[in-house]
Amino acid sequence: MSATTIKLLKTPTQAAWVEQALANLDTVLLDHSHCERKAAGVAVNLMFRYPSNAPLVRQLTAIAQEELAHFEQVNQWLDRRGIPLAPLKAAPYGARLSGQIRRHEPERLLDSLLVAALIEARSHERLGLLGDHCPEPELAAFFRSLRASEARHYGIYWLLADRECDRLALWHRLDELAAVEADILDTLHPEPRVHS
Repeated sequence: MSATTIKLLKTPTQAAWVEQALANLDTVLLDHSHCERKAAGVAVNLMFRYPSNAPLVRQLTAIAQEELAHFEQVNQWLDRRGIPLAPLKAAPYGARLSGQIRRHEPERLLDSLLVAALIEARSHERLGLLGDHCPEPELAAFFRSLRASEARHYGIYWLLADRECDRLALWHRLDELAAVEADILDTLHPEPRVHS
């Protein structure tokens, strides 16, 4: 898989991340649990911020429900492997990317949707890499099963942004945010995470 396959991303994931993740699968699974919970929270928070936007609320309700279902599925894998649910220090990825969201409307909505789309696109790419390279066949199949959902999610966020915003402004801002996203991942975080 390459960054050209996923049009939102500017750069592909480094091979070093794949090696790091495969050497620390239990930690990556725990982090993945946190990621699914946070992704559900992002969708719910956007619904609370824009409650009168019926198309947005409808689409994000479905995303939140699916993210929570995935949260439960990952937690079942943690149980099977004897990994307790526990706090885990987040990599700077999410906070730095969310820090790019502008504070005033309509820019805030545009940025929120594009940041969510970029995170989901990167999740799609990385779950695909884990599915392709994980040495445990059943766990690899699990990663692959989630990959399609991540693609659907980033597609929904993208379509919502396209519906809400001027197309030229949308592409310009995507270019800026995708460059920031690539820059954040340029240096591999020392602790294994889904987004590190």
